[in-house]
Amino acid sequence: MTDPDPKDLDPEYEHHGGFPEFGPADPGAGFRRFVTAMRRVQDLAVSAAPDDDVWDRAAEHAAALVELLGPFQAAEGISPAGRTPDLPGMGSLLLPPWDLTRYGPDSVEMTGHFSRFHVGGNMAVHGGVLPLLFDHTFGMISHAAGRPISRTAFLHVDYRKVTPIDEPLSIRGRVTRTEGRKAFVSAELVDADENLLADGNGLMVRLLPGQP
Repeated sequence: MTDPDPKDLDPEYEHHGGFPEFGPADPGAGFRRFVTAMRRVQDLAVSAAPDDDVWDRAAEHAAALVELLGPFQAAEGISPAGRTPDLPGMGSLLLPPWDLTRYGPDSVEMTGHFSRFHVGGNMAVHGGVLPLLFDHTFGMISHAAGRPISRTAFLHVDYRKVTPIDEPLSIRGRVTRTEGRKAFVSAELVDADENLLADGNGLMVRLLPGQP
């Protein structure tokens, strides 16, 4: 038995309170260069150790950037951040810079790496970063499986080995079973030699009409 069309259940499906369905953006080369540069700035912000006068100059540049972009702050769904699927992390600086390499109803795969910005200690990826990657993956899995707009109900991650930075990694996941509004999902994070670094499982629950 297949799930009913969500629009039959909720005529306002695409406008679930504050959670509308946003389309992809095509912001052009300028945004792409900006995101790449900003990712490098994030790495340097946590790894550079210059003299105070250099920090002063950096702060001035940052303030100038805020002044430049401030007048153009827009509502969610207008900014291209998070809506540019051909960019690593979909163009969102919140997400690690990973690329979608498989997107199908049976499985989703992303490849990428972590950088100095993601270090928690001893040059290993911060433990709190991995649930962010898994949660992003679970959302992609749910969407690829044709599930209606859903929220994460729970997320569990087991850490099997230290996750390194600056090394190629992959995360793969799938829907394991469904129960009405519920979709149970799982994923594994592996290195280039297929060593298991972390695995996780979660529950994605379809929104009811009007739920944000």
